[in-house]
Amino acid sequence: MGHVVAAAAYCAGRKVTDITLDEGHIWASREGHFVWIGLHDPGAEELVHLQAQFTLHELALEDALQRHTRPKLETFGDALFLVLYSPIRSESGQLTFVETQLFAGSGYVISARYGESAPYSQVRQRCEARPLLLEHGEDFVLYALLAFVIENYRPLMDSYHSELEEVEQNVLRRPLSQADVERIQGLRRDLLRLRRYIAPLTEICQELQHLDFPFIDRNMRPYFRDVAIHVNRLLEDLTAQREMADHAIEIGLLLEASRQSNTQRKFAAWAAILAFPTAVAGIYGMNFQNMPELSWHYGYFGVLGVIGAGCIGLYTSFRHYGWL
Repeated sequence: MGHVVAAAAYCAGRKVTDITLDEGHIWASREGHFVWIGLHDPGAEELVHLQAQFTLHELALEDALQRHTRPKLETFGDALFLVLYSPIRSESGQLTFVETQLFAGSGYVISARYGESAPYSQVRQRCEARPLLLEHGEDFVLYALLAFVIENYRPLMDSYHSELEEVEQNVLRRPLSQADVERIQGLRRDLLRLRRYIAPLTEICQELQHLDFPFIDRNMRPYFRDVAIHVNRLLEDLTAQREMADHAIEIGLLLEASRQSNTQRKFAAWAAILAFPTAVAGIYGMNFQNMPELSWHYGYFGVLGVIGAGCIGLYTSFRHYGWL
């Protein structure tokens, strides 16, 4: 069962009085007045009551009773129904989205929040502190709610950016581990989910700029355009951060290939050094009678000297070329 967070009537940019749900239609029908109602986890009973109060379209009510997967904007006559999502990231790093539904029409704005996201009391306080803009009425409240939802994405985007920079530094300092790959993949997955919820907001802002509704003033269109600009910046940052995640994996793979190549060169160098005494020992291990070196008094020491000189020469050469 949901509850009413706040409900008030406004006129000429100022709050007139707090109201109950039963009084909503009375104040909304007064000239120059509008009501702003905020609900938290409303059930079907509250929504049906609001439908009767403000003559909400039955399709809008049916849509509100469902759960959605992406932001959307639907128009029903001279009223609109808007679905938005606020991102929430838990301490464990799990990303979830809280749905908010907005009903707006002549004389009313109703917000219904489903879940624990940032409360919209901050929006109400901001609007009430700017009476000259609040005097525009329902369209300014709609803009303020939409802008607040967009603002909730910015701190989250900044945290992802910082985390990706940390991952890049870790990849440069040490070999790419399975934990690093899983972390980067988790970040890429979250960024894809964020894009899924942010991208539709561009189209929504464009539609709000062109809607010809009685309660949407033409002077408010630049404000919706400003929101669209912020949405486009978020999308650009998302693209950049996805590229950062992809580059982190690519850099890790390149560095790992380089480390493996260095290791292989070292193995090859030592194999070549060990092959020289093995070859010499193999020659003198052949059981031929006509081998004059076998009868030399200092032949054994001479062969050891040749082996030592050859190994030292090979080692010095490989060190010079960076193989050891």
